[in-house]
Amino acid sequence: MESVRRATPVSEKTYDPHAIEPKWQASWESEGLYHITEDTGRPKKYVLEMFPYPSGDIHMGHVRNYTIGDVIARQSTMRGFEVLHPIGWDAFGLPAENAAIKSDSHPAKWTYANIETQKASFRRMGFSYDWDRALATCDVEYYRWGQWIFLKMWERGLVERKSSAVNWCPSCMTVLANEQVVGDGVCWRCKTPVVKRELEQWYFKITDYAQRLLDDLDTLPGWPERVKTMQANWIGRSEGAEVDFELAGADGEPSGETITVFTTRPDTLFGCTFFLLAPEHSLVKSLVEGTEYAGAVQEVVDLAAKESSVERSMGEREKHGAFTGRYVVNPVNGEKVPIWVADYVLMDYGTGAVMAVPSGDERDFEFARQYGLPIVPVIVPEERRERYDSAVLGHVPQEVDWDEAYSGPGVMVNSGKFDGLPGGKDSEGFRAVTESLAEQGKGRFSVNFRLRDWLISRQRYWGNPIPAIHCPTCGLVPVPEDQLPVVLPMDIDITKGQTLADHPEFYQTTCPRCGGSARRETDTMDTFTCSSWYYLRYCDARNDSASWDPDKAGYWMPVDQYIGGIEHAILHLLYSRFWTKVFFDMGLVPSGEPFTNLLTQGMVKLDGSTMSKSKGNVVAPEDMIERYGADALRAYILFMAPPDKDLEWSYEGLDGMFRFLGRAWRLVTEIAEETAGGCGVAAAGDAAAQKLRREMHRVIGKVTDDVERFQFNTAISAMMELVNAANAYRGEVAQGARDLALMREVAVTLTLLLAPFVPHMAEELWRGVLTEDGSVHRQAWPEFDPSAAAAEEVELAVQVNGKVRGRITVPVELDDEEVIEIALSEVASHVEGREIKKVVVVGGRLVSVVVG
Repeated sequence: MESVRRATPVSEKTYDPHAIEPKWQASWESEGLYHITEDTGRPKKYVLEMFPYPSGDIHMGHVRNYTIGDVIARQSTMRGFEVLHPIGWDAFGLPAENAAIKSDSHPAKWTYANIETQKASFRRMGFSYDWDRALATCDVEYYRWGQWIFLKMWERGLVERKSSAVNWCPSCMTVLANEQVVGDGVCWRCKTPVVKRELEQWYFKITDYAQRLLDDLDTLPGWPERVKTMQANWIGRSEGAEVDFELAGADGEPSGETITVFTTRPDTLFGCTFFLLAPEHSLVKSLVEGTEYAGAVQEVVDLAAKESSVERSMGEREKHGAFTGRYVVNPVNGEKVPIWVADYVLMDYGTGAVMAVPSGDERDFEFARQYGLPIVPVIVPEERRERYDSAVLGHVPQEVDWDEAYSGPGVMVNSGKFDGLPGGKDSEGFRAVTESLAEQGKGRFSVNFRLRDWLISRQRYWGNPIPAIHCPTCGLVPVPEDQLPVVLPMDIDITKGQTLADHPEFYQTTCPRCGGSARRETDTMDTFTCSSWYYLRYCDARNDSASWDPDKAGYWMPVDQYIGGIEHAILHLLYSRFWTKVFFDMGLVPSGEPFTNLLTQGMVKLDGSTMSKSKGNVVAPEDMIERYGADALRAYILFMAPPDKDLEWSYEGLDGMFRFLGRAWRLVTEIAEETAGGCGVAAAGDAAAQKLRREMHRVIGKVTDDVERFQFNTAISAMMELVNAANAYRGEVAQGARDLALMREVAVTLTLLLAPFVPHMAEELWRGVLTEDGSVHRQAWPEFDPSAAAAEEVELAVQVNGKVRGRITVPVELDDEEVIEIALSEVASHVEGREIKKVVVVGGRLVSVVVG
């Protein structure tokens, strides 16, 4: 890369960011410019970017995310809002542990050092944060209230400790929530394949809120449809039926025990030719223990434990199964159905048991063909009915000549009294079969969700301790509120792999109920618990007697504009919505949704690849600030692409932005010099002045509208056009003849428009060059005057058969007939003696004439 030298001021007209930026950063801090309070008489606006993990210095993704938020916050302030714009750090988590091990340090030391580094970089970027509200989730003053929230959820029945098969990352040596298993079944952090383990763990019962989480997506018109769709699919509401299958005993006789399945297609029950259990199902062991089938079944169980749920559910993979030697009874026809264990059946959906209908489900179809199991057609298109109907054939067919399952709508066959009914989802057959089961007490209409309870236990040290005590007499006991916080001990040697379970001074305690010896819980909470409520703590960050004051949360919440990556669509955003609904039910917040509007920004790429330290393709923001200054970097990263699109890094583009800022600087300083002796009152002006005034108001309207729509790139383009227009006016009109009042107005307006984008430069232009009073960031945003932007005349190109043959200037108020008359006169020599077939006026641009 060709380096750019620091600008060396040779006059006041030379733009020198390295002199300007530190000066105003210090000034803003000493003035307390961004310190915010409630009830100022101005309407509130809460602008928030997702807080960073302190993994080192900031990267270009940070620069983009936080610059977007800063522009919104600054412009909103200028438009009359009292803006809350805070920052903090999502500071607990595994990366700190791994880094500490690598550097032979402590996670706290590593974390706080990185926080200081990032804080310095944020200040250099000129972000308008209220630093009095800054927080880190590893601060005891913060995580004590995370423990309090845990206890409140426990009181409301939303906390559960249970044994189940969980996702285990062998590399991170901890469990993962379902949402943290990504791609082809790998850990979201380290990309190691995830396996299943049976462990006793802590859960938040997010499933109690599944329907509200789904329904309330409709109350979020300010969210991207893509994000709402991702959440809806993850919640995964399915309407169907629960069906009870009676388990036959080892002797084949009824046992009185039932296994319940959930199905979205009860109309296909007569086609159930085998019954499947997930390898993790609690019945599997008891069904085969001590039998000849135990070995084969165990092989399937062991194989499934080595793969993630995602891998096992892939339709194209080879399926593995084993017969258990046992049967269930089909409740609609009384037939015995063999029970198999299959690795493509998951405990994460339904009940972990499946009525297999191979004629109607592709995976069941493939499994039946693989293991030679019957395939009975039960839903077929009307035109194929006679080929498969037992009423016609005289017997129920046990095989089909299909190459794949048929899951579409059709007519029911081989289904007893239901033959001939329409089949399919929510069909007459669907309802009739379910109603019949309900009358017999063997089934019922039901709704199922894909969403599973949130597993929050982590077997790691650097996290928020779970406030629970294991008492041999009293069982599980919550830590009393007056004993909070449960402080994370600092005297742990993470380099030796120690966790809280290796720290007797931490876990040895007494039961708060009976006073006997007890053991403190040694798991810590998933770090996503810390990020599920931080936006509320910002409302009252220094409160040492409560998590937040509900009145302050009532003033600021919900967040008006939230900004962050699409990768958080399911994890952080779903969890935050869940917690906010709980807080709403507790009367602690005014709304059941935390974020009114959501902007998901794109990635920053270099040579087509996302910037990443592991790929070695990062561009360090500090290096660019050192060369060009923070304002140029801010403006460049906003200019190169709309915020929701990926941005391809270009050194030449940054160099070009630096040059533009230099041109804008020179324009304002030269106007300031020219008008230093006074400029009088703006006159009506000549045509050149009128044109410049129109352009100024057009740009005000354009920039205002573009910022509202987050089209920052076109807003900057409009400001470039205003600079060009002002320079053109000064080049066209001699110095003594210029409208000085208009020029001063243009300089002031340009400075105000630039302020949210390049805050340091705008502040220097405002206070230092234009010598205006107060901070530019506390001035009113320029008012758009549509009448002033309207042109009195417009130039139109005149085309004849697609070629421009002339140009006309006409008053804007002329109707099309009058414009056509003038246009035909202009190109008379090109149409004379030829048939005019069509004339079209394309508003504001051209007149198109078609001749024969």
